[in-house]
Amino acid sequence: MLVPALPSLILNEPSNKDGLNVIRTKRVMANRFGIKRLVGVNPCAPAIPLCILPSFSRMVVGGVGASRPRRLVLGLGVSLLSQFTNMATPKSFTAFARQKGAVEKVLENVEWPEQFPFKEEDFQRFDESADTLFYESPRFVTHIDDPAIAALTKYYSEVFPPSNTPGVALLDMCSSWVSHYPKGYKQSKIVGMGLNEEELKRNPVLTEYVVQDLNVNAKLLFEDNTFDIITNVVSVDYLTKPIDIFKEMSRILKPGGLAIISFSNRCFFTKAISIWTSTGDADHAMIVGAYFHYAGGFEPPKAVDISPNPGRSDPMYVVYSRKLAA
Repeated sequence: MLVPALPSLILNEPSNKDGLNVIRTKRVMANRFGIKRLVGVNPCAPAIPLCILPSFSRMVVGGVGASRPRRLVLGLGVSLLSQFTNMATPKSFTAFARQKGAVEKVLENVEWPEQFPFKEEDFQRFDESADTLFYESPRFVTHIDDPAIAALTKYYSEVFPPSNTPGVALLDMCSSWVSHYPKGYKQSKIVGMGLNEEELKRNPVLTEYVVQDLNVNAKLLFEDNTFDIITNVVSVDYLTKPIDIFKEMSRILKPGGLAIISFSNRCFFTKAISIWTSTGDADHAMIVGAYFHYAGGFEPPKAVDISPNPGRSDPMYVVYSRKLAA
């Protein structure tokens, strides 16, 4: 079934998994030079039950339920890496993305354009309703599988200051009922910021929390040079004002403070931004790296692939940077 969208097409391919008929999404993507490539199943797109396809289709093409036209697939597409990097261009981006360590290489030797390369429509979403409504009911679930959680927790254990280090403060942005910090980890100040108060109340690692919609108010209500560590777990893809937020992160981090942005290939598809849902894992690392770069005040960002069982469990990636020393 073909569903028209601008500037490309969505091919909905029926399949059957665990007895449930689902639709999986394939995209024909066009780069800036008009060369189209079939990228394949979008790893971020969830299986869509057939019963809800009519409303989904109307939303895609700008009919009932759509607030305004949305560019579903960004023109950057598969050409994103080749435009930003000095490394030898692989014969096939798809093949490159499957190579071991591909995500870790995308932020090496980057020649960033002078101007921020993304457009306003790249931060549009299928569902533009208030995020406070979407997150009104608590979800006491995890959004990545257990091996990915264990990999992230292990990574934190390697880069966090030791527990109970005097003066150390952490901020977990877009937090919930769990932060995936090492078991028993404690500091005198660990702040959670999220959209659902019931979830934040249940988070045992937090010493305090703030309920705030960053897509409405990107101003972080903390003094300059407050935090040693800022974490954001599988939520960067929902930020519609990322540069404003990353500038604020730079402001509230102490000189040399560490910002850790982690992501997988799962998301609430209707709430993720267009640039994210139209690109793959390696592109996502480049996108987050761009946020650090264009926000200013950070060292060159780096990417780490901490996926525990490639191909057998959820992938897990980290893009991190430190605030420049004063």
